[in-house]
Amino acid sequence: MKIGLYFGTFNPIHVGHLIIANYMADFTDLEKVWMVVTPQNPLKKKSSLLADYHRLALARIAVEDNDKIEVSNIEFELPKPSYTVHTLTYLKEKFPQHEFSLIMGEDNLRTLHKWMNYEQIIENHHIYVYPRALTEQEREENKPYSPSKLMTHPHVHLCDAPVMKVSASFIRQAIKNKKDVRYLLTDPVYKYVKEMHFYEK
Repeated sequence: MKIGLYFGTFNPIHVGHLIIANYMADFTDLEKVWMVVTPQNPLKKKSSLLADYHRLALARIAVEDNDKIEVSNIEFELPKPSYTVHTLTYLKEKFPQHEFSLIMGEDNLRTLHKWMNYEQIIENHHIYVYPRALTEQEREENKPYSPSKLMTHPHVHLCDAPVMKVSASFIRQAIKNKKDVRYLLTDPVYKYVKEMHFYEK
């Protein structure tokens, strides 16, 4: 089976994530998408993350009615911080019957050369890339903008997925400021976040 791995902290999972995952599962040759909840991204401060099990639970209730999308906690079992190359090696050994590809935003492809053993990743796995609508902050951080040379790699597939200009950090800040985010989250996720008072402080 061809499985696309969509890595993220999903802090929290929102409709933008789900639109990408659903597009990849429905409009590409991928047969399934696994949303891999990352316990600790080497580039993000651990303190800013909701507890691992809460982010995992939110992701699971967000996709529970979609049989083409699964949520994986595979990285919870691996040494931390999590590096994609290690996770891919582990998955190939554990599930030799599957062919694993990566799903990532165009912004991540531009920085792929900074990833551990990125050459090994791109030579052994296909990468499905969706466009990213950068926020003003991200645009400043990414100056000067330059398309990745990896765009033309034979294993890179550019996908015309619909993209929402919404981020998990925007949602967290909005909740902290007592703004209404109900349409940025699925209904079950919104109710869970509200009942648990997540991100309010």
